[in-house]
Amino acid sequence: MAGLVKAKKYDWKDSNMALFGSDTERQVKKESAMTEPAWQGAGTEPGLQIWRIVKFQVTDWPKEDYGKFYNGDSYIVLYTYKEGDSEDLKYDLHFWIGKNSSQDEYGTAAYKTVELDTYLDDKAVQHREVQGHESERFKSYFNAIQLLEGGAETGFRHVEPVEYKPRLLQFNGKGRHITVKEVPFTEKSLNSDDVFVLDKGLEIIQWNGAGANGMEKIKAQQFCQQLEAERSGASNSVVEEGSRAPAFYDGLPDEDVEMEEEDEGVETGDKTLMKVSDAGGQIEMTEVKTGTVTKDDLTSDDVFLVDNGLQVFVYVGANASPAEKRNGFPYAHKYIQENNRKPFMHVTVVKEGQQSELDNVLA
Repeated sequence: MAGLVKAKKYDWKDSNMALFGSDTERQVKKESAMTEPAWQGAGTEPGLQIWRIVKFQVTDWPKEDYGKFYNGDSYIVLYTYKEGDSEDLKYDLHFWIGKNSSQDEYGTAAYKTVELDTYLDDKAVQHREVQGHESERFKSYFNAIQLLEGGAETGFRHVEPVEYKPRLLQFNGKGRHITVKEVPFTEKSLNSDDVFVLDKGLEIIQWNGAGANGMEKIKAQQFCQQLEAERSGASNSVVEEGSRAPAFYDGLPDEDVEMEEEDEGVETGDKTLMKVSDAGGQIEMTEVKTGTVTKDDLTSDDVFLVDNGLQVFVYVGANASPAEKRNGFPYAHKYIQENNRKPFMHVTVVKEGQQSELDNVLA
């Protein structure tokens, strides 16, 4: 069994949100929100809807693939719901960025997320999600999140035994929040606290670490059964750590591998409040205070950023200018870049009067 491997710095390239107003924006802005075919019927009833960005276009993501995300792609995820006895529809709107997604793709995903919010009469709370650092709200939509290598075109629905490239999947989490991600194809990726699946195409082997929990085992078993059902002639088996299972271990090379950093950041308790205003003719961002931030610190005339160490909230006042209202994600991006914050920080854009996690952050 491999020991600890040296972590490397998270190498995800943060999106260039200067794309707003650039050639990319002009390219994806050829049609208004009301004429975007993908938005027809969006948010009309409670449930989940997902789209993938393909060459500046918004394309439907198959429902049978909900929960699967390829690291070479960017996605838009809309969750529509009702509260209590109210018939009013509410929305949480996310764009998800794969670590190998191109700037064009995640720039388009960010822009189209704002466009979909416009289509929904500005009723959505908007979120930016980065692969491997998804918010608890985002994770709650799925029984398990599968983080896979490549783009959707490299999917594994059809198997050619001679040409199939094996992969190793890790199941990690608690309760309903189980994450499934493809890890480097080597024995050194294994650890005793999780469950792993060796997918060899027509042979699927589940390996249970000695410290793995019950839900990790169940989710892995369900995953294996799904693959078996999709692939005619495929078989699956389960092995326990410590048992003699040459079919599993012989299928994994023993080589050095660097594992990705899992640092999620730390909430210090101290908040930073920034004010965004274009009153002087150009966008300016100034620090208002640090420490405790209350609802009384926020006004209706401007946009504010609240940084609690784990995520950045963009609060959009009801009387903010159109430009201030439109550019919540670029403001957050600018702040994250210029203040040496973690590039994968979760970003939420919330308008005055909307309920969100920001209510729990403000004193």
